Amino acid sequence: MDTFRRKTPEEILLSVSKLHRGRLKVYIGAVSGSGKTYHMLREGQALRSQGIDVVICAVSTMQRPETVQQIGDLERVPSIHWTLNGREKKDLNLDALIKRNPEVVLVDGLAHRNREGAPLRTRLEDIQRLLSHGISVITTVNVYELEDVRAVAKKLTGIEVTETVATDALELADEVVLIDVTPETMLARVEEGGLRADGAALFKRGNLAILRELTLRLMAEGVNDSLKKYREELGLIGPSGAAERILVSTQYHWNGSIYMRRGQQIAKRLNGELLVVTFVNQEKELSKEAAAFKRSLLKLADRIDAEFQELPLCSRRELPTVLVNYALGHHVTRIVIGHSKQTRWQEFWQGSIVHDMLKKTRNIDVFVVADRAEHEGERILPAKLAASVPEDEAELFRRLSSQELEQRIRQIKRGRFKVYIGAAPGVGKTYTMLREGNDLLRKGIQVFVGLLETHGREETQAQVGALEVLPRAVLDYKGTRLQEMDTQEIIRRNPEVVLVDELAHTNVPGSHYKKRYEDVLEILAAGISVITTVNVQHLESLNDAVEQITGVRVRETVPDHILRLADEVQLIDVTPESLQQRMKDGKVYAMEKVHQALNHFFKTGNLIALRELALREIADDVDERLEAWERSSSALRGPWRRQEVIFVCVNYTPHAERLIRRGFRIAYRLKAVWIVTYVRLETVPETPELIERLDVLRKLTERLGGKFEIQSARGRKELPRVLVDKANGCKSTQLIIGQAKTTWWKELWQGSILKTVLRSARHMDVLVVADYEASHQGYSSGE
Repeated sequence: MDTFRRKTPEEILLSVSKLHRGRLKVYIGAVSGSGKTYHMLREGQALRSQGIDVVICAVSTMQRPETVQQIGDLERVPSIHWTLNGREKKDLNLDALIKRNPEVVLVDGLAHRNREGAPLRTRLEDIQRLLSHGISVITTVNVYELEDVRAVAKKLTGIEVTETVATDALELADEVVLIDVTPETMLARVEEGGLRADGAALFKRGNLAILRELTLRLMAEGVNDSLKKYREELGLIGPSGAAERILVSTQYHWNGSIYMRRGQQIAKRLNGELLVVTFVNQEKELSKEAAAFKRSLLKLADRIDAEFQELPLCSRRELPTVLVNYALGHHVTRIVIGHSKQTRWQEFWQGSIVHDMLKKTRNIDVFVVADRAEHEGERILPAKLAASVPEDEAELFRRLSSQELEQRIRQIKRGRFKVYIGAAPGVGKTYTMLREGNDLLRKGIQVFVGLLETHGREETQAQVGALEVLPRAVLDYKGTRLQEMDTQEIIRRNPEVVLVDELAHTNVPGSHYKKRYEDVLEILAAGISVITTVNVQHLESLNDAVEQITGVRVRETVPDHILRLADEVQLIDVTPESLQQRMKDGKVYAMEKVHQALNHFFKTGNLIALRELALREIADDVDERLEAWERSSSALRGPWRRQEVIFVCVNYTPHAERLIRRGFRIAYRLKAVWIVTYVRLETVPETPELIERLDVLRKLTERLGGKFEIQSARGRKELPRVLVDKANGCKSTQLIIGQAKTTWWKELWQGSILKTVLRSARHMDVLVVADYEASHQGYSSGE
């Protein structure tokens, strides 16, 4: 094990130097005014209250009252003032700071350039000098001030930036925390006069969303890097479950570009990295035709930002093993490969690469690309949205039906819905929700607390402030008096805003609704606005990913469409180290529970992966909303290639829910119709247990917005034909099926449903979902 290896002299020196070096923390936001300085100052005050020596220098409050208030009695070391093109600038007074020698310095503007003639050119160099003197620094930066992001930000938003800092400067930080703010909140701050809109382009709703998404994705990549490093140190291989990595297996052939393009589209929609491999005989020179295809594929790989690698050609029998091992070693979540063109007998005698891969893969999906060139003459090319069509204008003049009219009126009357989401319990969602409630109260808006769960956290309880907490309803259940949110009392009191904790909570038996989110929907329908909280692991479609990451099956979930109903979804970001420290300080759970939590759900690897999952999920949400707002290709992931229909094949095993959730997530990202189909064998009796099981699958499908159907087959051998015929009847473009669990003898005797489906569905894409097994542990909402 690497843990027992003796450290080299260089490693020992590095470790010792780190002991003397100050700590660097960076708050990053999408734009100026998102609250980075506010949070930095608040943290400074918190550190000072714990006896830490904190000073501020070159802090820009922009005269925002809330930010100015946070300075309080923090000691200020005067900065060096100068002007550039009529604008005041502030440089750090390094000599004064080093002489004062505080434990922590708070300073704004990581991307700041110093005045001409200054000892050091940039603020980053100033900060590095402070760190080398053992002084810790907390600072701020906007995403468009990072060099690698500047060009993308300019291309998408037109925003020009004069001062930037190298993106790898973030790698110097011990901690990077995102301050996430929705475009709606930013625009409200501008309207209220709490924020100067210096750049008109910067504060356009679409531009704010694009910059927010860039920030979320940048953070997700950084977290992914730390997760990979952590897993490598532990010797873990295979996908973590938090991010997608797509591997395309292709060849120097005319259809090589088709597979790469399809892989690119999948990677874009799933926000994953793209890898491409091809097998070549290194002892044999390529033919002229193959060499031409190679040049073409290398150019394409560069254009679509794919990592391209040649692997030595091995025997046909060994190829699946080599490919699967490569995928595991590179944390691949999905392998993209072409359909086999072999007959059944050729597959039997020669072996099938696809089928042999499926026997060896665990936790890796296999995506088999349709052979459309043969069936339809179609080649997959980069997708472009068509220009706006005249029918859209005609829609403006069409008279609404009475049902449409009622629906529009209900939408207008509905309260505003805001959700605070976090990666895990204890990140501060409830704290932030209460703080916003008090801010609204000070502005003269009537706010009540409908349901609050502080879990004994003193800091959270203190945030209740002047807010009125409504009493809970008391219900009798089996002789025990239990409490739940009093929805009817909230509606009777009719506040403008109500704060509701733990959206995914399951109500006490006997309540009017089974789930708290249903109560929230009734409150919204009554015209009352709701601010609520939820953890990312409680989203229904992420249930399997969370189980893969943590080994825990989350029992309380909320359908994804509830999140889509929200007018605003805001992430509360906390690093795993900070969250674990909160745990140790007793600020999340009671001290007797801390040890168990830190060694189970709150393990470092789990928290890193859940944080990445949350960042990517909110980035996707921003992207979807951007597409809906602008009806254009300005969303970062770009449009999908055409109208898709997703066809999900399920049986009655526990694996069925996983397939349904996967079908939903794919369909949602592709904006596709999706159908879930179960084939009932006429030879198998319909037991009460089977009927109940199918009802569970139907409800899950419908809760996620899909259509559930039951078909019939006379026997097992007819089942693949029924599935493919139904998929064809639905004009399916992608068929989703689970990995088979059959022995070699059973497959030989009864035949393989999966193999038969793959042979019969070569004209459509087929996704074979990995058969993942995890130890099941119950988990309820912890916050």
